[in-house]
Amino acid sequence: MERWVYTATLFGKTLNFNMDTIITMWITMALLIVFALFATRNMGMVPTKLQAISEGIIKYFNDITKASMGDDNAQKHIAIVLTLFMFILTANLFGQLPLKIIHLHTGEFASPDNDINMTAAMAIVVLIYYVYYGVKQNKFKFFFKGFSIEGLIITFVDTMELFIRPFSLALRLFANILAGEILVTTMLGLVGVLLPLPFMLFEIFVAVIQALVFTLLSMTYITMAIQKE
Repeated sequence: MERWVYTATLFGKTLNFNMDTIITMWITMALLIVFALFATRNMGMVPTKLQAISEGIIKYFNDITKASMGDDNAQKHIAIVLTLFMFILTANLFGQLPLKIIHLHTGEFASPDNDINMTAAMAIVVLIYYVYYGVKQNKFKFFFKGFSIEGLIITFVDTMELFIRPFSLALRLFANILAGEILVTTMLGLVGVLLPLPFMLFEIFVAVIQALVFTLLSMTYITMAIQKE
């Protein structure tokens, strides 16, 4: 997929920025801020439709976070769980908009999540987050859970897995979103009317599922990090 790449030089180093996905990333964040402002404005005992939708999303993730971590830990970590889901879902759905009508000099606007740099950045945030809280909860024993002399190789593999598994999330999200956009683009190129519609509807379903997968697995990794056993 062709990118709109901006090249800059900093301290003698050449840096490349994928401006198409950087711009859509900032638009996604702006949309979420606006949504949050409207959803929390004039809140009442009898909720508006927007307030009801917002409360439903929060309740769903609050319930599954409590089931995973317990009440006390859920209150500490619900913010990152909700933020991941809302950002990834909005970013995924952004790629389903007819952005090809906006002509750029090179490349085209697309979902931020079809850029491996974006998904890898989120994976790094999740990695830093659960390693920090794992060490805070269990000290440096966190890196040697289940350590045994007999199982040195397994212990080594388990420790390496701490750093590898978030990047499997990044690759899964990136590959699914990129493949979906390529599929829809191909169908639009072959037959521009009606035929691409089922694929576009399926990609909306995939957008929701991939946001849930990334979020729920991240929540699971956090739970595994903070538990004492």
